[in-house]
Amino acid sequence: MSGSAATRWFPELAGYGLAGHTDFPRDVVAEARLAEEIGLGSLFLSERFNVKDAGVMAGAVAGVTERIGIATAATNHVTRHPLVTATMAATAHRMSGGRYALGLGRGFDVLFDLMGLPRITGAQMQDAIGIYRRLWRGEAVMGHDGPAGSYPYLNQDSSFDERIPVLMMAIGDRSLELAGRVADGVVLHTFLTDEALARMVRVVRGSAERAGRDPASVRVWSVLATVEESIPEEVRLRKLVGRLATYLQGYGQVLVRANGWDPAVLERFRTDPFVTGYGGAFDAIGTTEDLQQLADRLLPAEWLAASATGSAAQCAARVQAQLDAGADSVVLHGATPTELAPVLDAWAQVRPDGLDALPANPGWML
Repeated sequence: MSGSAATRWFPELAGYGLAGHTDFPRDVVAEARLAEEIGLGSLFLSERFNVKDAGVMAGAVAGVTERIGIATAATNHVTRHPLVTATMAATAHRMSGGRYALGLGRGFDVLFDLMGLPRITGAQMQDAIGIYRRLWRGEAVMGHDGPAGSYPYLNQDSSFDERIPVLMMAIGDRSLELAGRVADGVVLHTFLTDEALARMVRVVRGSAERAGRDPASVRVWSVLATVEESIPEEVRLRKLVGRLATYLQGYGQVLVRANGWDPAVLERFRTDPFVTGYGGAFDAIGTTEDLQQLADRLLPAEWLAASATGSAAQCAARVQAQLDAGADSVVLHGATPTELAPVLDAWAQVRPDGLDALPANPGWML
């Protein structure tokens, strides 16, 4: 598929709205319009506890677009009462004309401890998803007592028959297996090698098959850090070096284990005085000099290479490599729609046939 930016459509590709940190959430309105204009199939909306509320952003995007898919990626089921989350999703679903997918993740234990919320388990997530789906089918949930909590009576509308997909963010094997059993789609992690991506796809599909589901019915999104060469060097460093370093600060062992990387390298990174004495997340406050030091001394080039960099054509080739490794779709991570425009131009020239059959809703495969 080629054509002008005004008519082309790539349902297999997505970007992030308000990628990273922001002080101006209204920017998502212009980003959503441009994302739709250049042909991105979906816009993923990550939630932060500042000015990035999932429901507000989804409503804003739904209100200013007509065809682009919308995904919450991700919120956590413990941060809202299940009736509130179900209502948020049902509202976004109807407001968008069926383009919305609810994305859930496990989050961070330390953060939940500080917030006074229970740590998330797979059993809780499965139970919560079951509650949402019952409510969306118009059922009343009565006398529920399960891993997600005890609820005497929950009800939305008995006339409901809402078909709202649930995405799960996953990286560890147990989360991948859970996604294969119960989710409509799975969103993987940034900075995965092609080998790790292929293995994770096998885990998801194998779990789906064991659960009696059609393995091909679970839509698998890879998440590819995308930094095309026209982006200024200081911004490139923040999007690649800063982002990877921040992941390693927070849950590096999970990412290193997933990729089969050397844990000794992670240990050197984490115990380096420059890192231990740093006053925050590298992708938020790191200077160009700080990030360059990380790249020169502490982060192996092959770790950073699990991304899409270089020319627009090289980035497009990396997208194809993600599909070749088994992903159904690719989230171009960490870049604004403006920054992704040349990559989509290059992708239009090499895009294989058959991808137009993907649904616009990022949570559905068929």
